[in-house]
Amino acid sequence: MLKTVTTIDHWLFTKINGVWHNSFFDAFLPFLRQSYFWIPLYFFLLVFAPLNFKKRGWLWVLFFIVTASITDLMSSRLIKGTVLRLRPCQNPELADTLRLIVNYCPGNSSFTSSHAANHFAVAMFIYTTFKKDVSKWWGLLFVWGFVISYTQVYVGIHYPLDVIGGAIVGSLIGYVTGKVFIKKIGLYTSGLQNTV
Repeated sequence: MLKTVTTIDHWLFTKINGVWHNSFFDAFLPFLRQSYFWIPLYFFLLVFAPLNFKKRGWLWVLFFIVTASITDLMSSRLIKGTVLRLRPCQNPELADTLRLIVNYCPGNSSFTSSHAANHFAVAMFIYTTFKKDVSKWWGLLFVWGFVISYTQVYVGIHYPLDVIGGAIVGSLIGYVTGKVFIKKIGLYTSGLQNTV
């Protein structure tokens, strides 16, 4: 069973990294995985919540940061320190076919993808806390998480299973922290129904 999963994982990696590519994605996708590219979004969120929800908004920001911190700790330290897996860019069997689009190959374990975990955690936390009081359109952040996760495979530093594992871990953490926030604090909803 594990061998079959690994075979499918490697096959899908070779398709995403080596077959399903074009010059536009080669130039554009590496930027999407950079934290600084998303600074305007993070800034908007850090302003939007306190501006609309006052004190509860600041507590939302705190939960947002805690969610990202817990996820990064879980993925980067605990799981990667336990599940040791060579990244595609470290795998000698892929040396002749790998397309490494970024100019570095991290030395730590490939499983799970911290990019996938962090972005899905944030997406799930935002959606869980905003869907009722702000808008269900925040669910589009899962597309954002998917694109960044896909990019990790596309550039050659993660296998599909790494990003799937990261997405699951992140989503679970984001869901739990979101539910805890709703139960313990919640958002002030007056006048904000059906806004984005």
